[in-house]
Amino acid sequence: MAPIRLPLCRSRFPLRAPLVTAAMAACTLLVALPGAAQQPGPENAERRTEKLVPGPGAGLSAELFYKLLVAEVALQRGDIPVAARAYYEAARESRDPRVARRATEIALAARQRGLAVESATLWAALDPEAARPKQVLAGLAGAASGKDIAETGVDDEVRGRLEKLLSDAAVSGQGVGEVFLQINRFLAQQQDQKQVYELVRALAKPYPASPEAHFAVAYAAFSAEIPVSQGVDPALSEVNRALELKPAWERAALLKADILARGSGDAAVAFLKPFVAANPDATAAAGALAQIYVEQKRYADARVVFQALWDKDRSAREFEFGVAAISMQMKDWTTAEALFTDLHNAGYGENGVVELYLAQVAEESGRYQQAIDRYLAVPEGERAWIAKLRVAAMMAKLGHIPEARRYLADLPAVTIDQRVQVRQAEASLLRDANDNTAAYAVLQQALVEHPDTPDLLYDAAMVAEKLDRIDEAEARLRRVVELKPEDAQALNALGYTLVDRTPRTSEGLALIEKAYKLAPEDPFILDSMGWAFYRLGKLDDAESYLRRAMSQRPDAEIAAHLGEVLWKKGDPVRANEVWQSQLQTSPQNEVLLETVRRYSK
Repeated sequence: MAPIRLPLCRSRFPLRAPLVTAAMAACTLLVALPGAAQQPGPENAERRTEKLVPGPGAGLSAELFYKLLVAEVALQRGDIPVAARAYYEAARESRDPRVARRATEIALAARQRGLAVESATLWAALDPEAARPKQVLAGLAGAASGKDIAETGVDDEVRGRLEKLLSDAAVSGQGVGEVFLQINRFLAQQQDQKQVYELVRALAKPYPASPEAHFAVAYAAFSAEIPVSQGVDPALSEVNRALELKPAWERAALLKADILARGSGDAAVAFLKPFVAANPDATAAAGALAQIYVEQKRYADARVVFQALWDKDRSAREFEFGVAAISMQMKDWTTAEALFTDLHNAGYGENGVVELYLAQVAEESGRYQQAIDRYLAVPEGERAWIAKLRVAAMMAKLGHIPEARRYLADLPAVTIDQRVQVRQAEASLLRDANDNTAAYAVLQQALVEHPDTPDLLYDAAMVAEKLDRIDEAEARLRRVVELKPEDAQALNALGYTLVDRTPRTSEGLALIEKAYKLAPEDPFILDSMGWAFYRLGKLDDAESYLRRAMSQRPDAEIAAHLGEVLWKKGDPVRANEVWQSQLQTSPQNEVLLETVRRYSK
């Protein structure tokens, strides 16, 4: 189960936050669930309850925490090789077999055979009783001495080795269960997952009474995306059989939830709720249920789940942290502040994470001077740089813009990235103060110093659009797309600019459609799709996309667009309902106010 991501961005096309601020000041916050730092995938479901990072007082050094943090961030970005190396280094320092196991599993997934051998060797030394690292080493040795599975595919030699492994396990009396639980990892490097599915299904046939065999087939079918045939979903039917044989098996329940969620989050919730109720110790399943609630933006329901987990074990501070972070998303600043204060007093968290949250609570509550004090109190480390940048934003909110700019100029920005981030922060506070001319000048100078920096180009384009310098905005966004063709936000911003500010609506829609393929659930891309169809006169399509956008993220500008479409469709009553609902939460939004004024004449 991936860490919960809580969106916090407010403006439709904000200046891009510096990369280092992504943990707090951009669009997402990470809520560290138990076992969040791990290889993705349902094969690790049962291990999601483990705390890979030692708790307060467990001797966790700043360097070790940093390595684990690097590993988690790398996983989130899909950089599996970097994650594998970071976990291995963390395992060597911590001497924790759980971390060594994670390093081994991720190295296998990344097809880093040498690192997998090193990690498994370390794991075996740290946990001599564990069978799995010995199996990994044996499997890697066999693969090294024979044909490489990734190159040759699953051949008779591979099948024979696996059949013998299962046979030996059955004869030894240990049972085949553990072997089946490892088979999918062993075959993870195989490119043709449909071939893996056929192999696993054949290997499982002689063991119909083994729930692990059915689980392995279910996972293989899920990974290979085997389609429904004659009304039967192979993955779902196999995992159901595993649960019939072993009803309270949390790992199988999590796999079933993943299978169901692929089609419907509601179906996954409908399954997990009774499972969690019937199995109160199923912590990982409860966490998965909360995760789905967050993805559905059912934050109150997610908070109830985390609260129940925390009430059950008050020593499990990670659940208190989850309640606090979700409370922030719900804008329940009082609850969030009380919980983060308690976490701070208990010494929970490392590297200033709790202190940073407390500062943000003060910022979101409008207590800017207190926010400054709290940001300055964030201990030295990665988050201290985030905090220092936010101090300037708070000074600007207090009206002290010249002082804020001098403060930023005096920051000890050592790396190129930090220098870019300082320029971005300066432009952002000027833009927030509606001084777009000054913001543009800052970004232009930054681009002289750091040419072809995608984030600076993007920010400059956004400010150029505000200054009605549409040609410049388009040129800079096109350059971002040249540098990063898969950047969904840049494609969307370019497409939306063409749709909203030029007659080239069809050209803009084509760009937005590319962004949509890359991020089909992004509410602002959905909004752009709807607005493009509105400009093309396709009002039904426009309404459909805009309603999806609003359901994903109630936002003032999306509401302005949806209301305008409804008005054009001859329904001013519903249009006003949409506008008024967002005016209550965003009474100063310029786009929404202008739209309401235009149609109120």
